[in-house]
Amino acid sequence: MSSITFKVMDVPDAFRDREKLRSWLNDVAREHGHGINELNFVLMSDDALWEYNQRYLGHDELTDVITFDGQTGIGLSGDVLMSYDRIRENAVIFGATAQHELHRVMVHGLLHLLGHKDKTKADRNAMRETEDHYLARLK
Repeated sequence: MSSITFKVMDVPDAFRDREKLRSWLNDVAREHGHGINELNFVLMSDDALWEYNQRYLGHDELTDVITFDGQTGIGLSGDVLMSYDRIRENAVIFGATAQHELHRVMVHGLLHLLGHKDKTKADRNAMRETEDHYLARLK
């Protein structure tokens, strides 16, 4: 039985239609041959995510998402930490709604747990295409 939770830390709750999101995320994992054990999506401020980025990854920069793999056995497990501020700013930059950008960051984090990489330009392009594929299915 999968457990997908949505948590909000000192920012507005931007998660809408949680059951639809759970179903969508489970479908993405299932299409990659995986089930979800325990997955936490946490929405926080730039400052809070920056602290995680600095403390655990040694990066002194703002980011929209950090994924921590919590795999301990059967099914995917992990935490997807997301910046509410970066998501809203990126939505404006990319001409998207904040909800669309939130969903992109959510699936991006899940794709990392499923083994997708984004360190090279080719990997980033492939990741973006995969994100777009799954975003088109979330209606």
